[in-house]
Amino acid sequence: MRRPALVVATVIAVSLAGSSALAASPPPGATALCRDGTYSYSKHHSGTCSHHGGVAKWLDGSDSSGSLGGFSTGRTVLLGQRTQTSHCVRSARPDRLCSPGAYYARLTTRVICASRFRTGAIRNVPQTEKFRVESEYGMAAAYYGRTIEIDHIVPLELGGSNAIANLFPEPGSGAANYHEKDALENRAKTEVCDGQLSLRAARRGFARNWEALYRRVFGHGPG
Repeated sequence: MRRPALVVATVIAVSLAGSSALAASPPPGATALCRDGTYSYSKHHSGTCSHHGGVAKWLDGSDSSGSLGGFSTGRTVLLGQRTQTSHCVRSARPDRLCSPGAYYARLTTRVICASRFRTGAIRNVPQTEKFRVESEYGMAAAYYGRTIEIDHIVPLELGGSNAIANLFPEPGSGAANYHEKDALENRAKTEVCDGQLSLRAARRGFARNWEALYRRVFGHGPG
């Protein structure tokens, strides 16, 4: 009657030993350990483990706290839950179920308003990620030229993240287009750095309804 207990104990011991070995030896080719315990084989840091709670540890020697272009970006902070990854609704504004907006935790007002800060230093959206955005919004993965732009919802000027949760296909025509949003991004950055608008309010304004933020800042709607 003691044998079943012994067998169970042996199985548990073997399982624990196997788990320890797995934790100590990631599978070949893995580049990151995700927070839910799974592994990522992504060749780019942008969007890695986005569906698995974020990156717990980079396995390629990088700092999991995040760094781009000489700036310590910190972790990506989502401005809402990303509950959908397909059948996203296309419009001048992002579908918040798919694209809630996100920013980098360490890109504070002091950092983004410093004279040395450049958006080009932190921009990192590979074409493969742009294709993923297009696919989630029901588009064929292709090059669309100036007809759309895979745009950052919270702009890089305000510390926006390169994660897919902060990207959407924005039209290049119509009243509310990416040209109008670009103008808003520049004005919002100026107001944040001048103390007229808080960084938190600006980020949330872009994530919730950038057209409403446009009216607030410019006094009229886009277009």
